[in-house]
Amino acid sequence: MNRDNDGRSSPPLHSVSVAGAVIREDGRMLVIKRRDNGNWEPPGGVLELDESPQEGVVREVLEETGIHVEVEQLTGVYKNIHRGVIALVFRCKPSGGEEGPTPEATAVEWLALDEIKARMSEVYAVRLLDSRTPNNPRVRTSDGKSLIL
Repeated sequence: MNRDNDGRSSPPLHSVSVAGAVIREDGRMLVIKRRDNGNWEPPGGVLELDESPQEGVVREVLEETGIHVEVEQLTGVYKNIHRGVIALVFRCKPSGGEEGPTPEATAVEWLALDEIKARMSEVYAVRLLDSRTPNNPRVRTSDGKSLIL
């Protein structure tokens, strides 16, 4: 339990984020190199209070990559237990736009599965890999660096 300003117990707080597992017809997947930490990740961010998860992922992918998407399916729910972040990942297909660097991403690329495994940390790569499997949605927990089984 967290404590409020008066020392009373309050329920733990969580943040909800959304991310797009955007897959082109050739099977390559859209990823960004984050400007703030240099990590390769699926495009996404914090869900706003006044939007649905699907609206949020469409907005975040466009803001971070320049690509418009159509949301197909929820493919995973991921919790970082140390940061209290719940991430909802949706498989999407591109529907227009042109990828390029943005205020949030120094690079935007379409990667093959082997490139995803090589460039991305386990906790982010698995979000894209899970989107390619038929057993969706997956539910996974991490400590921010590694999956907790």
